[in-house]
Amino acid sequence: MQDTLFAHHAPRPLAEELRPQTLAEVIGQEHLLMPGGSIGRMVATGRLSSFVLWGPPGVGKTTIARLVADEAGYEFVQLSAVSTGIADLRKVLAQAVRSRESAGKATVLFIDELHRFSRPVQDALLPAVEDGTIVLVGATTENPSFSLVAALLSRAKVYTLDRLSGPQLARVIERAEARCARPLPLTPEARATLIGMADGDARYLLGLCEEILALDREGDLTPKDLVEFLQKRAPLYDRGQEEHFNLLSCFHKSLRGSDPDASLYWAARMLEGGEAPDVIFRRLACAASEDVGMADPQALIQVVTAWQAFERIGLPEGRLFMAQAINYVATAPKSNASYLAFDQARSLARATGSVPPPKRILNAPTKLMKELGYHDGYQYDHDHPDAFSGQGFFPDEIARPEAPVFYRPNERGFERDIRKRLDFWARRKRPPEPPQG
Repeated sequence: MQDTLFAHHAPRPLAEELRPQTLAEVIGQEHLLMPGGSIGRMVATGRLSSFVLWGPPGVGKTTIARLVADEAGYEFVQLSAVSTGIADLRKVLAQAVRSRESAGKATVLFIDELHRFSRPVQDALLPAVEDGTIVLVGATTENPSFSLVAALLSRAKVYTLDRLSGPQLARVIERAEARCARPLPLTPEARATLIGMADGDARYLLGLCEEILALDREGDLTPKDLVEFLQKRAPLYDRGQEEHFNLLSCFHKSLRGSDPDASLYWAARMLEGGEAPDVIFRRLACAASEDVGMADPQALIQVVTAWQAFERIGLPEGRLFMAQAINYVATAPKSNASYLAFDQARSLARATGSVPPPKRILNAPTKLMKELGYHDGYQYDHDHPDAFSGQGFFPDEIARPEAPVFYRPNERGFERDIRKRLDFWARRKRPPEPPQG
């Protein structure tokens, strides 16, 4: 009975069945694997140095690591940072030492999801990397600059892997069909839809292919059939890590660049990836002030109003308010004059420290303060023509010989009118010209 049970093995996943057996069979990453590529050159010499493979899921990181070790003649040991601690790591390093001393064979230690190792565990790898006990090959989906310690980064090159293109994923499908000796039951349009659903991930694509090949139905699937049958994959988006900041940067720069279409696209990408709408509205509010500013003071009001409406109504209708606010900010006249002015004011404030303010603009609620000259000489602006006295408000030390000018409005939007006012007040401040002759 027991023999019977063990005689029936569960079939291996299609992705495992189709795992390349040589580097030449790997689809994609030619910039690294071709004979002139960085990894290709290392393999050709048979001398490996430590490196990190950085790229999205399903682009061949594990496969490449295993094949590089195999073709260069190294022992290969694989660990996952999710389930490995320092004790496990020390056992592997000790075995690598024995392998080098007894058989003269170097070891490639491949660590999947290397970014999940804590700093102490990453530090524990350093001596073994430095003395050549192991060649470290790490795989990560996160920016190594943020997730790996500097000492480890300085000892391992970082190679960036690309997401697979449409034609490359089409080749993956062809291999799956050849392996299964039958074509996928898809119309040409559905085939293109399937490639789009994979979002550059070959492993995920092969999982979809398995589901389709297991179907028992007549005729080919249309794009509509495919979407109904297969659960749509959520876009690759990590709200807490680099992709979060990357897409926010794309969104803000599109707003600043007055491109409403791109702005809507990046906002939609974030929403589809599960980003909180408040994050998008916060960036919108920042852009409305930093990049539109006084060129259109209504921009900030529009964003806050849309934000409030969104919070009251929610999705799906709330997307209307978000879209309106995005389009308003993207198409508004742009000015960063207020932003620049405040930066300059802060710089001067730091440089001047505790310079006392002029007493004339200080209140004098007590007799002593009046005797000391507080409020003496202050001019109430409403008592002057155009409600403008022209008096100075900077500390006297800063206003000599002239008060600094931080805010310089542009000739765009509402700031054109503001500039006219400032020019008018500046002329009122100037002393009258001496009479001619």
